[in-house]
Amino acid sequence: MGRRTRRARRLAAWPAAAVLLAASLAACSSAAGAAGSQPADIHSPSAPVSTPVASSSPSLPTGPVLQVTGAPKGVKAKGAIVVDADTGQVLWGRDVDTERPMASVTKVMTALLVMKSGGLNEKIKVTKAAETYAWKYGGETASLRPGDTFTAQQLMTALLLASGADAAYMLASTFGPGLTAFVAKMNATAAQLGMKNTHFASPDGLPYPTETSTYSTPSDLVMLGLAAMRYPAFRSIVDLNFYNLPKGSGHNHYWWQNTSAFIGSYKGAIGIKDGYTDDAGHCLLFEAVRNGRHLIGVALDSPSSGVSAAAQDAGKMLNWGFGLQLAK
Repeated sequence: MGRRTRRARRLAAWPAAAVLLAASLAACSSAAGAAGSQPADIHSPSAPVSTPVASSSPSLPTGPVLQVTGAPKGVKAKGAIVVDADTGQVLWGRDVDTERPMASVTKVMTALLVMKSGGLNEKIKVTKAAETYAWKYGGETASLRPGDTFTAQQLMTALLLASGADAAYMLASTFGPGLTAFVAKMNATAAQLGMKNTHFASPDGLPYPTETSTYSTPSDLVMLGLAAMRYPAFRSIVDLNFYNLPKGSGHNHYWWQNTSAFIGSYKGAIGIKDGYTDDAGHCLLFEAVRNGRHLIGVALDSPSSGVSAAAQDAGKMLNWGFGLQLAK
């Protein structure tokens, strides 16, 4: 089967996978609660989950298709999860419903709202306020120059690769319009996606008004990742090592490198977004594909051992998950 065919099937099946994810998480949470352990590591139940599947996806399995044995070793993240992105089967997790700050992983929701707006070709002129905003709150910038004009998609590239708080400011200002209205839309969209334990206070995840004002959970962020990866414009950005934007009409030359240590270091990595603050630790929403199998996951608050801390945790989860065999 060709890559494009596999991708098309996966995108069509996403709503059913989301239903299965919710059911699998509920079953795992119940099992963890019965065990009475804190913090809880969870495993997917070996028996199929009896969950109705959307009639538009009759070929999608109605239960787990991987036989879960053991668990990934050496994962240090305080919150973590790894999921079969095609079926929604939760393979393993740790404190999947515990709320934690997720730093710049927040920007995935910002990108999702821009894509849902349909305004990727809208021209946006950078203001001095974007630069002031990023510096005021100590955020990463894409070094956007006031007066330069970009399309929304170009700013989305600056947002996701360079993790630019200045790009987040301009996108939120445009598509809110204004930060307050945009943040309200972020929270409304989170509710629509079923992200019950998530709250946004900014379009970028910067630690204000407090370090924990913007927060989510591993299970909620998987839902966000599944939703964002449905968009070709998003997928075309998040697996890049860097992006070169030549000088053109209305803007200077820019070169944005992906801040994620996961991209380019893990075989099969196709996204999604990293983040870091002192309180959030190293965070990563990730996805990878091998032999046609897609796995998606989250690492929150991987302890500081360098910029690749969360990427290392992701690699351990993925290596284990890709090693699982199909259930008989």
